[in-house]
Amino acid sequence: MKSLWLAVPVALTATLSQADQYRDVMTTYARDNVMSWVQDPTVISAIRMQNMRTGHLAQSDIDELDRLWRQEVGQPTRPTVDPVLNNAAADFLRARVTASDGVMTEVFVMDSRGLNVAASDATSDYWQGDEAKFTESFGKGADAIHIGDIEFDESSQMYQGQVSVSIADPETGAVIGAVTIGLNAEMLF
Repeated sequence: MKSLWLAVPVALTATLSQADQYRDVMTTYARDNVMSWVQDPTVISAIRMQNMRTGHLAQSDIDELDRLWRQEVGQPTRPTVDPVLNNAAADFLRARVTASDGVMTEVFVMDSRGLNVAASDATSDYWQGDEAKFTESFGKGADAIHIGDIEFDESSQMYQGQVSVSIADPETGAVIGAVTIGLNAEMLF
């Protein structure tokens, strides 16, 4: 009986050490490879412009936009989704994904309400404002980094993690948005 109780803490410690290792590597990747380009004028301008358009929206308006987005994903006509995928900031994000040589799997930028501004690919929903990727980055202030869990993604057939970083306006220092980066966990180790 004692050996069973001794084995549990050892197994738990190994699991926690692996989780910490993934978090450390993902945090380092974000600091070394993301923080420099999230301040690009193309990204900052896109967030500023959208914040002016969405800053006044009621939650019911946000919920309706999110509902429309979810209906449009995978459809040929996508008036809510396409503007997020077809803009200069989205082109910039796709270039960053390509330049990562497979380490980054997706990137999307959110405004101050948690609504998608630009994305390398369509996300499953438009409003991220109620998710940890937004609340634990944007909601924690400048230079905040949130590391999500490593999970197996059925669509890509790979283990992925998400890193989310708050984005501050370089002129004011105020947090104006956030970015989430999907990382191919298998390529980080």
